[in-house]
Amino acid sequence: MTYFESRIPVDSKDFNEIEKRIDICEKLGIRNIIFEPKNGIEIVPSDFRKRVQNISKVNVFFRINLRVNRIEDFRAKIKKYGNFTDILSIESSNKEVQLQSAKDSRVDIVSFSDPEIIKTLTPGVISLTKQNNSFIEFSLAPIMVRNKAVQSKNFRNLFKFTQLALKLKANWIISGNFTDLYDFRHPRALLSICNSLLGIPMNLAKRAYIINPQILIKKSKDQNDAIIEPGVKLI
Repeated sequence: MTYFESRIPVDSKDFNEIEKRIDICEKLGIRNIIFEPKNGIEIVPSDFRKRVQNISKVNVFFRINLRVNRIEDFRAKIKKYGNFTDILSIESSNKEVQLQSAKDSRVDIVSFSDPEIIKTLTPGVISLTKQNNSFIEFSLAPIMVRNKAVQSKNFRNLFKFTQLALKLKANWIISGNFTDLYDFRHPRALLSICNSLLGIPMNLAKRAYIINPQILIKKSKDQNDAIIEPGVKLI
């Protein structure tokens, strides 16, 4: 199966850590990964892209995540992504920004990975992303924290809003968004967490981890032919 890890934050200047993340994904059987450069990068540098793809034995794709909380900032930033060749996600606690992001064809993902932002998810955003063939995103990182009280709170919120997504038949992906190497897990273990702890039917968990990321990549490819180099095949 074509397992994805759909969100791996990386320091674009720390290739030692990048190689460690590629290596652990390869060992865990994750054949497709999506890197998200940190450090405020809003466009993936071409030299960084080439260097990462040259050292990787797995398929590497890229995403940019914009955290914006003012609608004016969203409108100003989104203008530069008309011919964007990677995946664009928006993360905001502002519901107006969320709704506008869900309407905008340049946005691929409206992310609710953050344990505070997840509490602002509304049926309206779910409906609009379905209409526009984009996705909402949940992540498992908040339930991997060491503080048990925080972990319990994050789990309750993740359970509540994944159940809302199930009820409304959302277009969604589930990513790790792990920053600690020790949080990475084999895809089957993550599917088990989704199924046994979050109550997500296994077929829908697989869709969030396997099928929907492929649809996301294909959607971006169809819009921007350069996102996948000629000859690259999902494996």
